[in-house]
Amino acid sequence: MQRRLIMKGAFGLGAGSAAALALSACSVEEEGGSDGSTDVDSNLPEGSGTINTAIIPGWDEGVVATELWRQALTGAGYTVNVTEITEAGVLFEALASGDIDVFLDGWLPVTHKTYLDTHGAHLEQLGAWNENAALTVAVPSYVDVNSLTELNDNADLFGGTITGIEPGAGLTEVVLNNTIPAYGMDDLELQTSSTGTMLAELDSAIAAEEPIVVTLWQPHWAYAKWDLKNLEDPEGTLGDVETINTLAREGFSEEFPDVAAALESFKLSDEQLAGLEQVVFDEHDGDLEGGVSAWLEDNPFNDLIA
Repeated sequence: MQRRLIMKGAFGLGAGSAAALALSACSVEEEGGSDGSTDVDSNLPEGSGTINTAIIPGWDEGVVATELWRQALTGAGYTVNVTEITEAGVLFEALASGDIDVFLDGWLPVTHKTYLDTHGAHLEQLGAWNENAALTVAVPSYVDVNSLTELNDNADLFGGTITGIEPGAGLTEVVLNNTIPAYGMDDLELQTSSTGTMLAELDSAIAAEEPIVVTLWQPHWAYAKWDLKNLEDPEGTLGDVETINTLAREGFSEEFPDVAAALESFKLSDEQLAGLEQVVFDEHDGDLEGGVSAWLEDNPFNDLIA
């Protein structure tokens, strides 16, 4: 079987697209802004001005971290806009062009290397807030496959499909260009759509105790919700442990020095991040604002920037 990438219910935009066109083409949604009230005592210096952030829907660590900062910055007097962009390449282009000020979900040194190589000269790296991130390919624990070396021989078990996330994701690029060829997965196809769709298919398969193999990453709340195991990667195709970084447009630190300094000191441990995601997506059924607010009641924001 010829190896190919299936794009299901999604599309990609090339990095050469103009940022303004890309934003409108990607079904952008804005939330928060001046209407987003908050009672968070962030311990940040009072400030003013508008800060435009962005998330990729389904990249839950970035989604919850951005909402943390939206509430904290709003409480300190800033207006914060959160824009949803469905493609990583488009988001990095918007960040480099200045349409977006801050992005809290930059994975380095591997996952987003291509985008940093292209746009890094116009970006500021404000530091890593989690240093134990990893790309994974995972199966439910009841599946009798333990290594990527076994995957192609069991292609029929999975219907010839690896269930993936967004086509423009760095994880997708790594699996398609590194993992699949390294292990000779000629009988498997990488099916992409969205992280939400992948998680829904994972949920359905586990409920029926059916085999499924998915592209995933850690930390992620899926590991708390389901009993999953990561397939061994003896060739190291998924890379080593990565860091999750805050990236900003060129000149952001000069315009917002207090915010930049706070972002540089921001840290979330694996346990804190997993707990935050669990509160938002499980206990509060995906109510982002309510879940983050509830988590902050037991985890003061100023402890995260100490």
